Amino acid sequence: MAPKRYTWITVWFLITAPIILWDAGYVLMRPRSMEGGDLRWFWSGFDMYERIDNVYSVKAYHAKAGFAPAAAISNLIETSLNLIYLFMVHVSRQNIAPLFGFSGAGMTLTKTTIWILQEHFCGKCSQSSMNELSEIIKFWVAPNIVWYSFCTMIVIRLGKDISNSLNDPVKEHRE
Repeated sequence: MAPKRYTWITVWFLITAPIILWDAGYVLMRPRSMEGGDLRWFWSGFDMYERIDNVYSVKAYHAKAGFAPAAAISNLIETSLNLIYLFMVHVSRQNIAPLFGFSGAGMTLTKTTIWILQEHFCGKCSQSSMNELSEIIKFWVAPNIVWYSFCTMIVIRLGKDISNSLNDPVKEHRE
C-alpha cells in the first residue's frame, strides 16, 4: 500500500531542507564561514545570528563550545530522514515512508526542545547582552515556535498513520 501524501508536510520539508543545510554548513565550515573567512560571502546572513545567539559567535567557536556542531550534525541526520521520506512518498511509493518522516520530525522536535531547555537552564547564556527584545522575539522565539509547531504536527500526523497501519484490520485478515 502506498503511503499517504500530505502537501503541507512536503512543502515544510522542501522549504526547511535548504535552510537547515545552510545553517549546518555555516557551523561545520567555521572558521571559513565566519567573518574574515574565505567562504563568508555564502554565509553573510549570519552576521545577525552571530550577534543575537552566542552559539553562532566567534567567541563560542574559539571556546570550542560543542552544542552548535552537535546540533549541526543532528540537523544533517534529520534532514536526510526528511528527504528520504519525500523520496519514498513521491518517487518510490514505499509504505515505510512515514517512519522516516516521523523520525526526522521527532529528532527536530527533540533537538529544538533541548535547545530551549539548554537556554533556560544556563540562564539565557546564548543570548548576547546586546540584544533588543524585538530581535530576540523576531529571530529566536518566533522561529522556534514555528519549528516546534510544525514538527509537532508532523509527528502527530505521521504517528497516527503509523499507528493506523499497525492496526489495519485488512492486514490481520490476510495473515
